[in-house]
Amino acid sequence: MEVIELPLDSLYFNPGTHRVRAQRTHNPTRDSQLEADPYSADGQGYLADLLKADPSDPRIRDTAFDKLKESLLQYGQNDPGLVTHHGVLVNGNTRAAALREARKTSMRVGVLPSSFTWADINAVELSLQLRKDHRRDYSYINRLLAMEELAELGRTPEDIAREFRIQVKTYKQERWILATIRELIERSRTGGASLSLIDFEMDQEKLKELERLYKNLSEVEADEAEVLKEWRLSAILLGFSKTDVRHIDEEFSKGQYLSRSLPPELAGEGNAAEAVAIPGLGVSVKGTTSKVSAARALNDRILRAKAVADSSQAQDGEKAAARKTVSAAKEAFDKAIDVAGRDARVRKRKQLAPARLADACSAIEQCTVDLVQARAARSLDSQAFDDALLLLRTSLAKLAAQAEKISDDPGDGVAWLIDAVSGAAS
Repeated sequence: MEVIELPLDSLYFNPGTHRVRAQRTHNPTRDSQLEADPYSADGQGYLADLLKADPSDPRIRDTAFDKLKESLLQYGQNDPGLVTHHGVLVNGNTRAAALREARKTSMRVGVLPSSFTWADINAVELSLQLRKDHRRDYSYINRLLAMEELAELGRTPEDIAREFRIQVKTYKQERWILATIRELIERSRTGGASLSLIDFEMDQEKLKELERLYKNLSEVEADEAEVLKEWRLSAILLGFSKTDVRHIDEEFSKGQYLSRSLPPELAGEGNAAEAVAIPGLGVSVKGTTSKVSAARALNDRILRAKAVADSSQAQDGEKAAARKTVSAAKEAFDKAIDVAGRDARVRKRKQLAPARLADACSAIEQCTVDLVQARAARSLDSQAFDDALLLLRTSLAKLAAQAEKISDDPGDGVAWLIDAVSGAAS
């Protein structure tokens, strides 16, 4: 299409752009104004602020925006933007914001035909933004929202995965993560406060690891999977690192680390399992276990406390009480994770020597295969093989000397090793 020069003051930021879809929830009041009148000065001003802000924290300015502005000042506009027939920017919203701040008066754009619907416009925006040469990636949550929107338009998982250059299983994982985030936001609602999508912007890897753990464990032990899911989500909300969150696993549950560190005001027992009736059938099935209920109740308290503590609309007294709850929960999780981590390191040291031997056995089995093949091809270096066996004998002698100190009553394996080394020495 033909590229033309249009005055910047005649262009509108796109209220439906995927660039700031998640960030719009940062300020519910301004988002409501934007929803009511997207092309008013207030609505356009909010979009401009979000386009300049850090995607993970809209309260601060994005350094990538400043770099874009500097590039435009130094080199000018290399690529044209794209606008609808009415002047709404489809591609180039961030560039338009940077050009305006740089006090430029016009922008080069291509104009879409007047026949384009909003479905067409959104498809064009996604197509352009997902190219490998785009200047600024969508934030993680905005990518999830874009996938959801394509699914709502009837696109198949295979098509969407191809569009985002990911595998279908990764697409399904991303949809599970977004559904989980939406559930957490609903559970966090208390009064006028709630968490928002951008509260999870920096938790991509932690949420992916959670999905993998939950998927694998739920096939074996559904209740255990639910408990660990709630605990891990709590730890993610409390800001623990990825390596810390990993300690919340099956061993963490077996060791009851969290129950020993929770203060009384957070250590609710949950509700006992209750039968759930299936309407119309007259049949009841077992309800949620008390352990799952307790984990969910704890996470709900943390969710609501986080929502109130971070809310700009909550009263000071409410925020103080919420911050106290968050602090107590974080201290309890910190103690539990610390003890679990130390115990995990001890278990790893205990299992290290047997694991090394298992690796050595695998290597020897492979060596047997290699030896047969070398003999068949008459390519065996006999001298080198003999030297390696002598080195093995020396290593086994050292291992036997240490294994002999294990106990006065050695097992069959240790007894064999000692006898084998003694026989070889004689």
